[in-house]
Amino acid sequence: MLSQIPTHLIAGPLGAGKTSLLQAVLAQRPAGERWAILINEFGQIGLDQALLGASADDGVSLSEIPGGCLCCVNGVPFLVGLTRLLRKARPDRLWIECSGLGHPVSLLQQLADPPWQGVLDLQPLIMVCEASQLLTDESLPAVQLQALPLAGLLIANKADQLDHLQQQALQARWPDAVLCQHAALPLHQLPGASANSSAAATHELPTPSLPTIGGQIWRDNAPWVWQSQLTQAPYSIGWRVTSQSQFRRDAVQHWLKQYPFLRAKGVLNTDAGWRSFNLLGNPTPDSWQQTPWRRDNRLELILATKPDCDALDQGLRACLLSQ
Repeated sequence: MLSQIPTHLIAGPLGAGKTSLLQAVLAQRPAGERWAILINEFGQIGLDQALLGASADDGVSLSEIPGGCLCCVNGVPFLVGLTRLLRKARPDRLWIECSGLGHPVSLLQQLADPPWQGVLDLQPLIMVCEASQLLTDESLPAVQLQALPLAGLLIANKADQLDHLQQQALQARWPDAVLCQHAALPLHQLPGASANSSAAATHELPTPSLPTIGGQIWRDNAPWVWQSQLTQAPYSIGWRVTSQSQFRRDAVQHWLKQYPFLRAKGVLNTDAGWRSFNLLGNPTPDSWQQTPWRRDNRLELILATKPDCDALDQGLRACLLSQ
């Protein structure tokens, strides 16, 4: 096992552009360099892996830890997930995308402590925020504000949505922020991009045993499965549906507009072909992007108020093309 693996933690609020940044850097991976990506999502089904899967190739290993922020699910799930990924991939570089509802400061500390000390070479934190969110403190969650002073790189994404005076105000307030669109940055601008892993010393990875975990198990052959998190706000509900099922895109758009969600992500087989969406607001026809994903249909909602899951499920079923 290589030691001192350059490790980049990408954090930021929901919808800021963390996944877009990962897509951009994946396209710039040096030939022959092995990368590993650990994706953390608040929901249950792992949409970012589906959205990033098209950008990955034989030199990239993807893994996911759904169901909460990494600092809250640290312990066995995180220990097992990261250990398995490192053993499988033996990466030259590791990228970790923190949930938009996560706690970056706590996660930074955990990654710097045993058992990862010596295994990971933790690089300065990368923060991705919408440019408009950096104009006032009130626009960002407290846990994200707490992390901003630790950022080695602050990306002000969607800067094109600000007028000239707003851009000047942002740069006066955050002079080191990098303004961009679609979180598209050259790889060399990221802190630690030139760092290399070391084979001079090896460190033993932990060998935790995975206990029996309650709850619903995703089954690849199940035609329709959904799972929810209703313990505390924010709440989530997600679906995995067989790839043979096809949805009416207009019906899904109408269904989404009926529920005030914080976040909606989907990769669906529709009457317009396979499409993906990643939303903070109501969907429009322009919200849907082509995707090469074909494994299954996936959709996830994060909501501020507890949903009627049965009603949501029935509404989504009504969007099937066969209905």
